[in-house]
Parts: sequence; structure tokens; C-alpha cells
Amino acid sequence: MVDRILIDSLNFNARNLAIRWKNKIRKATHLKHYNALDDNGLVEMNEPLYPLVARTLDRGLDRSVVGGFFVTLGKERMRHNFPISETIYGISLAEQTVIEYIMTDFVHDNPVQMYTGMGVVTKVADFFILSCFYVTKGFLEETYTYMNKKDAVSEELLKKYFRDDFFFKKDP
Repeated sequence: MVDRILIDSLNFNARNLAIRWKNKIRKATHLKHYNALDDNGLVEMNEPLYPLVARTLDRGLDRSVVGGFFVTLGKERMRHNFPISETIYGISLAEQTVIEYIMTDFVHDNPVQMYTGMGVVTKVADFFILSCFYVTKGFLEETYTYMNKKDAVSEELLKKYFRDDFFFKKDP
């Protein structure tokens, strides 16, 4: 079971975690699209993520909630011309932010707390792996739609290169 204090803390400290994430983004000079945004824009972009992580730790991994959030995020990043590689790396930095927070603020030298912390970190990793799947799905769906409507690429040609069968489908 995940510590209630940790769950509440992720919700309460969402802005501080987003600031930590922003600082990681600023150090990653190859994230040109993220680094083109101002500090406040970056923080606001990332802040809603941490309550979702908390909700997942509290209630379990709900694929429809996580999927909906990250499919939308992937579509937004595509519309704003972010490369998918930068988007995935930004998610990876958010994962690092959460794990570092857990390991420094909630896991101490006590072996029981370390073991519990490792379980929480595993759940966090599962969340972020699933988030990468869904952000990619959203990004590619938006690319497919854009190419079909704006660039007038035929459906036949799109299906040749976009082979995944999960486009535009809801998870069961």
C-alpha cells in the first residue's frame, strides 16, 4: 500500500515538482522546443501530471484515465511542433523527478521504508511506461489526421506506413 502522506504530497507539491522538472529541462540543451518556452509556461505545462501520478498510486493504474491524458498530450505536442523524441524525453525527466522526490523525501535508512519505496518506484515506472505508449499513440494519431486532411495523403498510403491497429480506438 502506498503511503497516504506521499499521495497527498504529490498533489500538494505539484507546482514544486513541476519546477524541479523545468530545471531538468533547462539542463537538457538538446530539448530545443521545451527550452524555447518561458519558465512559467514549462511549469504550467507539467504541473497537472503529478496529481495524475498521485491518483494512480492511490487508486491503481486506470488505463482510460492515463490513456486519455497522454493521448491528448501527444496530440497537443504534435500540433505545437514538438518532436516525439523530445516529448518522450520530457516524460522521462518527469519520471526522474518523481522517483528522486520519493527516494529523497520518503525513503529513509529504514529497510522496511526502502522496500516500500522500491514498490512505489515500480508503480511509478509502470505509470510512465504506459504514458509513453499513450503519448506516442496520440502523437501518431494527430500526425495521421494531419497528413490525411492537410497534406491530402491518401488513406491507402497512410495505412501502409501507420500499421498500428490502435489508432482512434478506445481501450477496453
